[in-house]
Amino acid sequence: MTHPKFPFAKFLLGSAALVIGAAFLTTPVFADNDSNAAKKDDAKWDVTNPPGKKRDIKINVTEGTWMSLDVSPDGKIIAFDMLGDIYTIPVSGGRATNIASGMAWEIQPRFSPDGKRIAFTSDRAGGDNIWTMDVDGSDMEQVTDESFRLLNNPTWSPDGQFIAARKHFTTSRSLGTGEMWLYHTSGGSGVQLTKKPSDAHQKEIGEPMFSPDGKYLYYTANTTPGPIFEYAQDSNKRLFEIMKYEMETGEVSGVVGGEGGAVRPTPSPDGKSIAFVKRVRAKSMLFIMDLESGKERMVFDHLDQDMQETWAVHGVYPNMDWSPDSKSLYFWASGQIHRLDVADDNIEHIDFRVRDTRKVMDAPRPKKAVSPDIFETKMPRFVTTSPDGGDTVFESLGKLYIKSGNGKEKRLTNLPDSLHELDPSFSRDGSALVFATWNDQDLGAIHVMSVKSGKITTVTEKPGQYRRPVLSPDGEFITYEKDAGGRLTSDLYSNGAGIYVQAVDGSDPVKVSESGRYPHFGADNLRLYFTA
Repeated sequence: MTHPKFPFAKFLLGSAALVIGAAFLTTPVFADNDSNAAKKDDAKWDVTNPPGKKRDIKINVTEGTWMSLDVSPDGKIIAFDMLGDIYTIPVSGGRATNIASGMAWEIQPRFSPDGKRIAFTSDRAGGDNIWTMDVDGSDMEQVTDESFRLLNNPTWSPDGQFIAARKHFTTSRSLGTGEMWLYHTSGGSGVQLTKKPSDAHQKEIGEPMFSPDGKYLYYTANTTPGPIFEYAQDSNKRLFEIMKYEMETGEVSGVVGGEGGAVRPTPSPDGKSIAFVKRVRAKSMLFIMDLESGKERMVFDHLDQDMQETWAVHGVYPNMDWSPDSKSLYFWASGQIHRLDVADDNIEHIDFRVRDTRKVMDAPRPKKAVSPDIFETKMPRFVTTSPDGGDTVFESLGKLYIKSGNGKEKRLTNLPDSLHELDPSFSRDGSALVFATWNDQDLGAIHVMSVKSGKITTVTEKPGQYRRPVLSPDGEFITYEKDAGGRLTSDLYSNGAGIYVQAVDGSDPVKVSESGRYPHFGADNLRLYFTA
């Protein structure tokens, strides 16, 4: 069908939306008979009634976090979301009435132009879709039926026949972008309005909002160069821009942006102004722009921080709205609802109280042995074998172990548990073993152990970061690496990196190279080899 205000929009009303399976998450089940279909239905997850024990908790609050709000067309009611439920209060404030409750997560209420219905985002069917309900919360109806490309931020066309929303598209990185889609209120597969720049695009596009005359759909887009999403971009520069899509021609143009960007477009009912959020010296502030002259003015400088530098699928800032006469602007900040008198910039707090209950489920906590008496290690390291092939020494969990033939492995040393043991190496005759130790308090050292007696002698005198010790063929000298340590060690031991040689009996070490790795002796005691 077509609509006089949207002649290009053709819908197959009542058609089932295409269900796209996520192959990496689930295995498709093809119901080839009634029995298989019944089993599939039995296993279907019900968001509103998940299995498990539930309990009620009480809520009695006068503030809320990240609350999207909307004002009724007659200016008498404010609808807002809090903790996944939707409430209404008189425009003057007061006790909140819950109109959408339960385990489902429901946000972003928007009144229809005639004030009889509210559109909102809900996951009660299994994923974020657009729903509508009467103002008292009755007669809920699902408008969109997406199982993979999920939707949010509904906005009504001025004639109340259509709802535009943001549809989310992911990329191989799991981050994604948005497209603006249009749906008839009776359902259907919808019509694409804007198209994402490419399949690889990862930057936010969202927050749709109709102009009061229905000629344009405003939305926000990250307009920085390139398709790749980047965390913590410089918000003092132009990150986001408010765009407008012309419904008749499909033409897209910029509305407001510049340094500090512009997000959450909110046009006034008289069509003369648009409210938005932008950054000033990295601080989020509320602005109003005159659409005819382009003049901008800051009207409130204590907004909560918007999400321009992060991933904001559901919007960069919560929804706000004007009074029907365009004289007041209602918005959320610092836990409260505020009303701005546009004429004199006077701010009034709209007090509310939510006294309610929430049904919650305790997180499942299966019992798991954190430290069993016996377990299998997955990463033995630094394996070295004695010259006769009878013994193997290796490190696991910071300790050295020895395994003789087919026997059972056992701890090689009885050094304190606070020491990490590493880099074992046998002497050429197999009578001694050299290795290094480390801990964060005492730093490192090199030790020589008699394989026969088990006696351990510390070779190095000064603490340091020692690695890869190797004995000379005659067993009288030892070579090793020493690192400067950098931030791991104190200034006292931060210098002296290089390759060293010293006698096992403890004489002063001699540096043979300022840098290098993997030192070892040749066939005799006369040559030392290493990489540098």
